Amino acid sequence: MDPDTVLTLAHDQAIQYPSVEIEHPFGPEYDVFKVRGKMFMMHFDLRGVPSMNLKIDPPDGEVLRDAYEEITPGYHMNKKHWITVAGAGTAEGEGPEGATGNILDADLLHDLVFESYCLVVAKLPKKDRPVDPRTFGGRDAT
Repeated sequence: MDPDTVLTLAHDQAIQYPSVEIEHPFGPEYDVFKVRGKMFMMHFDLRGVPSMNLKIDPPDGEVLRDAYEEITPGYHMNKKHWITVAGAGTAEGEGPEGATGNILDADLLHDLVFESYCLVVAKLPKKDRPVDPRTFGGRDAT
């Protein structure tokens, strides 16, 4: 998936979630997506490539970084809790040496944006949460 498509899909998904606002605290070239004042996604240009940072559960982040060449440690963020997604995947076997050949797809991107939102919501005080992160989006509360 090309980087512009990645950002468009992520943007279109994120703005549908309750209490999401887009701010520009770092300048007009950085779209910062927040829920109740807490960032869960940021769009930016990294060395000429449209990219985004997403909050991630640390064990998931490690697996994703190993499996997808488009996913790297969070640029200018805590590398344990954030990932950078840049798109522009290649067909299996065509990536750089050591790459697994997995390609970021729309379903995975949807899951990554959703999880980032829910991780941030879960850290908010219960009275400030716009949704229950355990059940939002059809999640099973168990």
